[in-house]
Amino acid sequence: MKNNELKNRDLDVLWHPCTQMKDHETLPLIPIKKAHGIYLEDFEGNRYIDAISSWWVNMFGHTNAYINTKIKEQLDTLEHVILAGFTHEPVVKLSERLVKLTPANLQKCFYADNGSSAVEVALKMSYHAHYNDGKKKSLFVSLSNSYHGETIGALSVGDVELYKETYEPLLLQTIQTPVPIDMSEAAALEAAKEFERLCEQRAKEISAIIVEPLIQGAGYMHMYDAKYLVLIREICTKYDVHLIADEVMVGFGRTGELFACEKAGISPDFLVLSKGLTGGYLPLSVVLTSNEIYAKFYCDYNEHKAFLHSHSYTGNALACAAANATLDIFENENVIEKNRVLSEYMSQKLQKFTTLSNVEKIRQTGMVAVVELKGYDAKQRIGLKVYEYGLRHGVLLRPLGSVIYFMPPYIITKEEIDIMMDVAYEAVKNL
Repeated sequence: MKNNELKNRDLDVLWHPCTQMKDHETLPLIPIKKAHGIYLEDFEGNRYIDAISSWWVNMFGHTNAYINTKIKEQLDTLEHVILAGFTHEPVVKLSERLVKLTPANLQKCFYADNGSSAVEVALKMSYHAHYNDGKKKSLFVSLSNSYHGETIGALSVGDVELYKETYEPLLLQTIQTPVPIDMSEAAALEAAKEFERLCEQRAKEISAIIVEPLIQGAGYMHMYDAKYLVLIREICTKYDVHLIADEVMVGFGRTGELFACEKAGISPDFLVLSKGLTGGYLPLSVVLTSNEIYAKFYCDYNEHKAFLHSHSYTGNALACAAANATLDIFENENVIEKNRVLSEYMSQKLQKFTTLSNVEKIRQTGMVAVVELKGYDAKQRIGLKVYEYGLRHGVLLRPLGSVIYFMPPYIITKEEIDIMMDVAYEAVKNL
């Protein structure tokens, strides 16, 4: 099957996410035949370095032999079972491991099947926990420039202007508090003061603040100092406001620690995980919370006090097998330490971009490196031009506007980093 044949069949029947479909009148749609390691391959043998881990999910390469084996083993035993009134070994094992690996005081796991859904779980659980304490706290706070997903509740706590304008009549009432303007500690202190001023005025209404620790993914990979997390943890405790850490993107080693909250030495009231949880194989998400929160729902039958949330594929056995295999790799291959070496090499390569006159700034946290361009407006669609250049030269780059980022699978080599970043450099240079 050739690329053009599958492309034409696709355009007859598919509506792709985060895509203006009219672009595909001229923009090539790339049918992928197979993938291995960091490479995607189309039907004509063209290969592309997956520099964005296929939307930030792939940890250890495509068709990873170990994860493949563990999913195949599970497939012959149990593919799925209802998790209400039943359980299975993969989900119990995964939960035990997550409780052990995540920050202290996170002792219970509640599963969903994607990041947005898990954010919804955390929001509802926070509100309902306060409700069970006799408090009606229905207001949520998020950071300016934030993104937490695209279901209605998740959109409500985000701060993406386009989404807010389009879907405003459908959204929950929320408040945004300023994100630290840069990666300095001074910026963290100032932003924390703003949040405390808000709590002084409205803490009795506020159920929780939700944050993307250290890196705001879809918010153009904006980064801030870990001190902010330390300070808001203290403020939340002081004012009886829950802290929800959305680590859907930054979890599982992206920031240089297994979880971004570790960099601040804090434990949230709710930790939201997805994406890399299964190594990029299958949909799965989880919300971890404390025994203290769990106890607020634990009672003799009371339909109003019980937590009201369920998904058909909650705790899917195949997804849990993939997640357990992913955690095996973290345990057995010293991944975090290896990532620190790769991060340092990416940092060295990143410096080259500062020589280009159209580069505003560079920044990096762990395995996420960013080049921000200057002098362009949205209508110029600079990111699209970089994307097309990358495809022509064998690298999948998907900039956020005029922000080019690198978030490759952890198995990438230094030689492959050279190719990835050199292609991006030439793309920027030729704009």
